[in-house]
Amino acid sequence: MRKIFPIAIILLITLFYFYLTLPVLNYGFVGVTALFLIISAILFFSFSKFTISSDGKSYKPITVFWKIPALLVGISIIYSFVLPFFTSHPVFRNQDFRNLIGNVANGEKLTNHIAPISMNEIRVVDESLAHLLGEKILGSQPALGSQAQLQEFFIQKVDGKLYWIAPLEHSGFFKWLNNKQGTTGYVMVSATNERDVKLVQEVNGKPLFLKYQREAYFGSNLHRYLYFNGYNTVGLADFSFEIDDDGVPYWVVTKYAKKVGFSGNDATGVVIVNAQNGAIKEYNIKNTPLWVDRIQPISFIKDQLNDWGEYVKGYWNFSNENKLQITEDLTLVYGKDNKSYWYTGITSVGKDESAVGFVLVDTRTKETTFYKQSGATEFAAQSSAQGKVQEKGFVASLPIPYNINNIPTYVMTLKDNGGLVKMYAMVSISDYTIVGTGNTMREALTAYKTAFNSSGNKINSGEKSARKVVESVVVRIQNDVKNGNSFYYFTVKDYPNIFVGSSQISNQLPITVAGDKVKISFDLDNEEIVDVSTFENISMKK
Repeated sequence: MRKIFPIAIILLITLFYFYLTLPVLNYGFVGVTALFLIISAILFFSFSKFTISSDGKSYKPITVFWKIPALLVGISIIYSFVLPFFTSHPVFRNQDFRNLIGNVANGEKLTNHIAPISMNEIRVVDESLAHLLGEKILGSQPALGSQAQLQEFFIQKVDGKLYWIAPLEHSGFFKWLNNKQGTTGYVMVSATNERDVKLVQEVNGKPLFLKYQREAYFGSNLHRYLYFNGYNTVGLADFSFEIDDDGVPYWVVTKYAKKVGFSGNDATGVVIVNAQNGAIKEYNIKNTPLWVDRIQPISFIKDQLNDWGEYVKGYWNFSNENKLQITEDLTLVYGKDNKSYWYTGITSVGKDESAVGFVLVDTRTKETTFYKQSGATEFAAQSSAQGKVQEKGFVASLPIPYNINNIPTYVMTLKDNGGLVKMYAMVSISDYTIVGTGNTMREALTAYKTAFNSSGNKINSGEKSARKVVESVVVRIQNDVKNGNSFYYFTVKDYPNIFVGSSQISNQLPITVAGDKVKISFDLDNEEIVDVSTFENISMKK
């Protein structure tokens, strides 16, 4: 009986350990070694015999049960520390770490990769603002707000439009216990229009119940559910909430393996779990459904890019010769091919203000392109935008790179202390002293173009967009005052677009009338309303 009891305790602890910690049972994962140490301690104290010393101040061993505990401790130390050092330390494996990102192709121009975009498609809502807007719509329904709360927001394209999407989760254990069938939907916040916020509680006429969640309990916990359904020998990471184009909610979970001994996490595929009924489908990287935006976890790509830049000259490079590092956190952007990419600047180690290039990594395939061109880091662009309106004390959001009139440009919002968007800013990636700000995105674009056109030779002229010159007759013209600034909207004969300019462009604009012959120039872009770069009233010269 004395021997059965500790064995029963060990079995019980083992059961609880596996159920709670979900250790991966594969080479390179060390989660199970802590269990070995716990078992060795139980065996040692359960089967060893001690007696109290004659002075009553200490214990004297009579029988020491040490061989099996010592073996377990030795295995744990070797497997957790010794083996990882010799199989995974960069001293021995630095080139394996550097090559983990794969082949890094050299790109010619950043604008060849990032698609031109219209004003109403620019991302103006970041994750923190999306959370504020989501909380607002959740709070508008008191019965729901007292039962559920928002989880993390994930950005993705749904039917061609960009959204922040977050599932509802139970706000506590007892709320979950009283509603095990799941929370009643998810929140969608448009990334391009802060007024487009909706709570989705049914799809195809059927109510939603999100049973499987990252923070749920017992068998409804997403990770535990996968672990005990056959995924206990593979690493699982990046539990992302995504919906397909029909609005059906899923969890997209990245499978990964250790490629450099006990390190070098690398994605090998995904497991897609229906958030309602728990149906599981497994895919490799190539055959993952197209609606899935991200397979490569951001943490994996950050580590791999930094290793690629760190070990350019091997491990023993204390002078930091040719070392590179990423500038800021990675940003999800969309390219000309409508694919999603992780974007970041690359800077030399020790230099924070300027980037030596920029990297785009396909979020599905990990195909990586490095654009070796100097420019501003994200932090420098933020500082430049904030400095433009420093008297207001606004804080810039994380810059998003866009192709504005074939000019690589950082676009960001300027927010007050409450997290609300008050202004917009555009900063040239090539030269962060070229800044445009405005109370609307159009004002910011106009100011940015004015700053860019007056910058002289600061920017390579090869980056400038194609410019068109038109001579025609004004058909209609009307002024509009926004935030104290006058803008003049007009149309010309035989041209479908509406043009807009301010008196800063030309002092002839305020006195131009319908019927005047004018000569205008403008950048070719995707806008229905086109900002003019120059304006000349030919009729006034007659």
